[in-house]
Amino acid sequence: MNYVLASASERRKELLKRLVPNFKAIVSGFNEDTVIFNGSFSQYVMNISEGKVADVKDKLKDDAVIIGCDTIVAFKNQVMGKPKSESEAFQMLTQLSGNTHQVYSGITVYNTADNEMKRDFVCTDVKFSDLSDSEIRAYIKTGEPMGKAGAYGIQGYGGLFVEKINGCYYNVVGLPLNKLNYILREMGVNLY
Repeated sequence: MNYVLASASERRKELLKRLVPNFKAIVSGFNEDTVIFNGSFSQYVMNISEGKVADVKDKLKDDAVIIGCDTIVAFKNQVMGKPKSESEAFQMLTQLSGNTHQVYSGITVYNTADNEMKRDFVCTDVKFSDLSDSEIRAYIKTGEPMGKAGAYGIQGYGGLFVEKINGCYYNVVGLPLNKLNYILREMGVNLY
């Protein structure tokens, strides 16, 4: 069976290698801005993950199991995506300081051989310690917050801000491995 990851994310590639040693990564051209947030974080991330899979499916010639994922940070009923500027990263991190937020990942798996598709999501609570403005500025200077939902990466320097988590660590990194493995097994794909 061929496996395709609908993502350019290096973090997702590294994590997927733990389950599937041989896969192809294809960047999805899906426009995430076409998905409207309607108040449900879980539906929002699942809809985006499905859009990524649909875009990549149209690029394939051979049958494959396509895996799509999208991750966001949710805080006070708002979606925190990837910051577009350093000032936006500063604003996000200031809001998260001393508070608990949720990280949602939507996963879509599609088997082109039998047109079977499954979607699901994972939510993890993340508690940040209190951050000073100077800590936030120093972190932003590392460049790590850019390109990451909520302006931090738990697997990097941003992990220093995390006081505790409740839920799947890999979800916060960007690909909830336990949920993905469960979905694949539900679809009859046994990786080991």
